[in-house]
Amino acid sequence: MTAPLATTDTGVTRVSAGLALLRIIVGVIFAAHGAQKIFVYGFDGVAGSFGQMGVPMAGIVGPAVALLEFFGGIALVLGLLTRFTALGLAATMAGAMTLVHLPNGFFAPNGIEFPLALFGAATAIAIIGAGRFSVDQILSQRRAS
Repeated sequence: MTAPLATTDTGVTRVSAGLALLRIIVGVIFAAHGAQKIFVYGFDGVAGSFGQMGVPMAGIVGPAVALLEFFGGIALVLGLLTRFTALGLAATMAGAMTLVHLPNGFFAPNGIEFPLALFGAATAIAIIGAGRFSVDQILSQRRAS
């Protein structure tokens, strides 16, 4: 009988490679959405849009979400502060689903489909962590030595 996939060195490497791919793709998506909010719409535009969508404290929440998505997306790509960042991003998607998308049903473009996928990915990353191919791993190894 062979050992479970995640306990072999090859298995751990494959899991870490898959996790890195997931982190990078999800990070790029979040960073792009954050960049759009910051550099295209601007903080005032984001706050106004959030206010029209019924998001509470839109003047604070809008810019905070924009910054979290942009810098959090970059952090996910690098695998830096991964669990903390992914948890924050998952929370923004939970808020987006409940406050904005839920009344529009399941399917994209206005339903919960896309934010639900990002919520699931960010939550999985928060649970699993950054994996072997990350800045978090490098920092952990430096602390251990």
